[in-house]
Amino acid sequence: MKIIITGSNGQVGRALQHVFGNHALTLLDLPDFDITRPEGVAELAALKPDLLIHTAAMVDVDGCARNPQAAYFVNGFGTQNMALVCQQSGAAMVCISTNEVFDGAATSPYHEYAPTNPVNPYAQSKLAGEQIAARLVKNLYIVRIAWAFAKGGNNFPAKIIRAADKLGALKVVTDEVGNPTYAPDLAAAIKKLAATNHFGTYHLTNQGACSRYDFALEILRQSGRGHIPVQPITSEGFDRASTPPKYAPLANNLGAALGITLRPWPEALADYFREGEASQM
Repeated sequence: MKIIITGSNGQVGRALQHVFGNHALTLLDLPDFDITRPEGVAELAALKPDLLIHTAAMVDVDGCARNPQAAYFVNGFGTQNMALVCQQSGAAMVCISTNEVFDGAATSPYHEYAPTNPVNPYAQSKLAGEQIAARLVKNLYIVRIAWAFAKGGNNFPAKIIRAADKLGALKVVTDEVGNPTYAPDLAAAIKKLAATNHFGTYHLTNQGACSRYDFALEILRQSGRGHIPVQPITSEGFDRASTPPKYAPLANNLGAALGITLRPWPEALADYFREGEASQM
């Protein structure tokens, strides 16, 4: 199978390269390929891919809040270009989206058909990408994820460890709740999903929800830093440009119906740390 992966240098893109390694891969990322360049559509369509997995995005949520136009250009128009590649070549598409398309006002995890209502420019631009892809691509998987992490990425575990080592004490919010998602587990789930031809919208995250505070405590515990004090605070005490949804865990109902589930997030976090130990040997 001929597969195009956008955002191939990101943590999800790298994990996808590993699980699809026995296929013919075209790997795209900046600076060599810009998804917002319209002429790239014909170039990629000419490759006649069977599947395009679109992970490339502007994911700096605070940067998106400061520059919404850039967010829409990358996450909207860039996704439109990749959807046109699929439309013109007949390829199936996996479009990676986010739990932030929901407003965070729920009291239980969001199911796949729950009404969307994004509350920040990052999420609004990602929902625009979902909608554009749905209009243009017949064979489409929309895969919503949350709090992705993998070795080598500038993710929440890496930031917590850096801050703990530098400061010796932390303040972490208790009122932002989501699902930590280990990129290698996600990539394996996407591979299973892409083999089903059961197109639609899916929520693929590791099992279990937690607050940022509880996630930080587990990161410190598993990394041997459990002695580091962590002060619980609310988001009102944390100054940032973007406003994330407070309660936005995802429920995996439809993937589970196809037999596709991800293990509990603390187990995945343990593998994250084991991977780091192996890389240092």
